Amino acid sequence: MILLVLIASVLILGVTIYQFREINRDYHENRMERKEEQIRQSIDLTIQKTTYPVTTENLGLIFKDEIYEIAVVQNMNFNLYSLEGQLIKSSRPKFENDSLSVCLSAEVLNNLELSPDKRYVEKNRAAGDQYQASYTYIADRQFKPIGILNLPYFEDNSFNDKELREFLMRLAGVYFLMLLLAIALAYFISKYITRSLETISDMMEHTDLTKRNKKIDIEKPGEEIEKLISSYNAMIDELGQSAAKLAKSEREQAWREMAKQVAHEIKNPLTPMRLSVQSFERKFDPKDPDIDRKVKEFSNTLIQQIDTMSSIASAFYNFAEMPAQQNETLNVVKIVKLALDIFNEEYIHFIAEEEEIIAKLDRTQLIRVVTNLVKNAIQAVPEVESPRILVSVATDGDMVKISVADNGVGIEAEFEDKIFEPKFTTKTSGMGLGLGMVKNIVETYKGSIKFTSQPGKGTVFCVKFPKEKNVPALK
Repeated sequence: MILLVLIASVLILGVTIYQFREINRDYHENRMERKEEQIRQSIDLTIQKTTYPVTTENLGLIFKDEIYEIAVVQNMNFNLYSLEGQLIKSSRPKFENDSLSVCLSAEVLNNLELSPDKRYVEKNRAAGDQYQASYTYIADRQFKPIGILNLPYFEDNSFNDKELREFLMRLAGVYFLMLLLAIALAYFISKYITRSLETISDMMEHTDLTKRNKKIDIEKPGEEIEKLISSYNAMIDELGQSAAKLAKSEREQAWREMAKQVAHEIKNPLTPMRLSVQSFERKFDPKDPDIDRKVKEFSNTLIQQIDTMSSIASAFYNFAEMPAQQNETLNVVKIVKLALDIFNEEYIHFIAEEEEIIAKLDRTQLIRVVTNLVKNAIQAVPEVESPRILVSVATDGDMVKISVADNGVGIEAEFEDKIFEPKFTTKTSGMGLGLGMVKNIVETYKGSIKFTSQPGKGTVFCVKFPKEKNVPALK
């Protein structure tokens, strides 16, 4: 809008200046033609009345006094030349002293002779003003040319230029006001349009596939904005339906995968149990002197497989449904050290920056976190020549940090994003539920678990729990 106003103002300015110049040009041309016609009529009338023979040589005598009378009446000076271009008479008394005008140029004479209407107008500039001079033939009573009439004409544009300046000033004022109005109107229109667009943009930025999104509600939107809002709201409805279907599908898929995993893990110990029972049934002989030993071996085999099945069930139970937290004020250093006592490996080392770091946690779950991380570290160093596992406890601001570092095989970069996923494991044994359970426990306490790893060099797991504030030291 602003650009259109500016372009319009420039175009109108150019057209106005051009129109004023055309009016000036037409005015001066018409005025000069009228003056020339009036002077010609006066000259013809003088020639009709004179008693002198009408010849070129007598033009000076014919217009001796009449030339001044005509100039006064018409308010215009003029000159009379012979057919050869010599000055004969001028209405200006001192004109004879002007040597530049005593003789006409050959160019003027030729152009006048070749002109169809026997009239030639010379245009030039003098003293900064436009200057014109017309040349026509003076005829006798038989219409035979006897001389040349020269009418000098100076264009005085001072009045018109003043009028043009005043008009342009008024026009500039009007367009300045229009420009201000255009700026204000453009501002409010843009604010009205962008208000709706900003609302839509904000809603789109906060669109979350995992949450229920609000629809856009704007009063009296424009037609185009209303279509955009309708499309967005329809998309939100479809997105909600798709999210619900996806969540249901993911839950069903998770249960199917879990059922497959449970069936697979339980089937593994059932097969050797079945084989053991069938073998014992075939070979059972009550009279065998080693019957007691064989029964005991058979029982031990069954018990071992049953224990395996029990551990599988416990692992799935612990992952799927964490027991209720029994939070208590603990010395984390003491509990971590206690959790390490069940391991007999000599390459496990423990260090603590302080003797006592207090936090409010569930003792059993804290031990479970430490034992799972240490078990993973032990499983990562079986082929290392000089295995080493370092467990450390330290304070990190308002958090207590537990680190478990090993110099084992490390974790490949392609597996780093999946390391906390249930059922994912890089080991040949195990169900891949340990780290997933550890992450659940840590996040329950608003903590964090991170790791860094270099394949072939080792891995460091770092767990942080919030510390208990303003708690007296434990005795």
